[in-house]
Amino acid sequence: MKDAMTEETTITPIAPATSTSTRILRGPDQKGWYWGTGRRKTAVARVRMKHGAGTIEINGKEFADFFVEERDRQLILGVLEKTGLKGKVDVKVNAKGGGTTGQCGATLLGIGRAIMEFDATLEPILREHDFLTRDARKVERKKYGQSGARKRYQFSKR
Repeated sequence: MKDAMTEETTITPIAPATSTSTRILRGPDQKGWYWGTGRRKTAVARVRMKHGAGTIEINGKEFADFFVEERDRQLILGVLEKTGLKGKVDVKVNAKGGGTTGQCGATLLGIGRAIMEFDATLEPILREHDFLTRDARKVERKKYGQSGARKRYQFSKR
């Protein structure tokens, strides 16, 4: 019995996991499209991108016909300009849900993620300009006993 207690057990140290995270890139599908999905409020945009003449099509419509607000068009073109891909890639977007602002934000995030799949060396530019950051703000729900999410019914003392 005493021999079993004095017997030394060898413990082999386990190497710590490296802290460098590697991003898994899928690459293009069979037809050469790079995919990215964006979400904002209740809108979802599925974005496809590949080398091309620079056309942007959203839900089967021309880019300028779908987003009538100049602000929305500038935001989306800003991603392509800052990464140097304007006029070099074709972009097709399927956007649904939400309103125009939500669909614009979802398209913006989807294009940023598709660019990451297209060329991973552009990640610092995308991160610097917040094109890969999900905007998690949503509409706050209405609570019971109140007339809205924050507004309350008028309080009466007497």
